[in-house]
Amino acid sequence: MKTLIVHAHPEPQSLNSSLKDLAVTTLEAAGHEVRVSDLYAMGWKATVDASDYGAAASSPLRIARDSGRALDAGTLAPEVRAEQEKLLWADTVILQFPLWWYSMPAILKGWVDRVFSFGFAYGVGEHSDTKYGERFGEGTLAGRRALLSVTVGGPEAQYSARGINGPIDDLLFPIQHGILYYPGLDVLPPFVLYSTDRLTEEAYPDVAKAWQERLLTLDSTEPIAFRRQNFGDYEIPSLQLKDGLEPAGRTGFGLHVRG
Repeated sequence: MKTLIVHAHPEPQSLNSSLKDLAVTTLEAAGHEVRVSDLYAMGWKATVDASDYGAAASSPLRIARDSGRALDAGTLAPEVRAEQEKLLWADTVILQFPLWWYSMPAILKGWVDRVFSFGFAYGVGEHSDTKYGERFGEGTLAGRRALLSVTVGGPEAQYSARGINGPIDDLLFPIQHGILYYPGLDVLPPFVLYSTDRLTEEAYPDVAKAWQERLLTLDSTEPIAFRRQNFGDYEIPSLQLKDGLEPAGRTGFGLHVRG
């Protein structure tokens, strides 16, 4: 197995960095190949601008069109193309980050904004009255797996169905479904650690053991059963879920998970 870890925490001695390092040693000891994109250590530029597209950049700048033109012309910024090549190389992608303000750190969102360009992660495939592109279960990254490893400062109860922050599955849905599943990645249930602001050194071995167990079962864990766009569950081109397919009592994001 070939695994890409995209790591987003500025402190090398943080819990997130420890989990990243443990993932590397655990997977390599099991015979897997691992590459790491440590975004803060790389000095990753988090903002999209004309410099990403070279001669393909227009004035005024048009992100979708220009990123696609740059991809086709081979003028994407070298660091962007390098990350795309890592994604194509990998069998599994792990995003390691702390939950900040109900989402990923800005530097990781900036990695997505720049690397997931038109013609690579979106704008792919046939667009017609019967098929609305290759996405949500199809696409450039189909056949690969993805996993979020997320640290959360607050206690688990606050991220439950009745918790004030809302269910963790809902908070992560835009990342898991809208970013990872969109270009075809099969998304595994996330590895979430709660109350990490109060994690003690004595408790860390149990955390490490649980993380190692997840890492060693990546290839056998069933992915989240997100519905595929072009396989009969949605009306096209409206992309509305067909009547009668919603599980009893389920609404919102949960409608887009089978079963």
